[in-house]
Amino acid sequence: MSRAKDIAKKNSLRIKRKRRVRGSISGTASKPRVSIFKSNKYLSAQAINDVEGVTLASVSSKALDLTVNKDNAVKVAAQFAENLKAAGIDTIVFDRNGYLYHGVIAAFAQSLRDNGIKL
Repeated sequence: MSRAKDIAKKNSLRIKRKRRVRGSISGTASKPRVSIFKSNKYLSAQAINDVEGVTLASVSSKALDLTVNKDNAVKVAAQFAENLKAAGIDTIVFDRNGYLYHGVIAAFAQSLRDNGIKL
């Protein structure tokens, strides 16, 4: 039972961080919010226009047949950068969705920068 409690506490702390960060950032059509989600198996991201409530571009490691690690996060981010450029987006607001900025999340953000997207 203590493992289940530890996992629940970890998730509740992430949700707290998510709400705190989400209160101060928002996306527009010209500068959308990029929200990232990471599970133990997959990584996904989407560019969101919060004013209209629409998703402008998205990517998933599941669709690319990749799992979650730093090397694959770089590949997913490269594909996402292409999707963003196809939608005419070159500047974003990065929403780490409550995750700590290290490992896979940091590799994803750095790869977006390397592919010409301004954070």
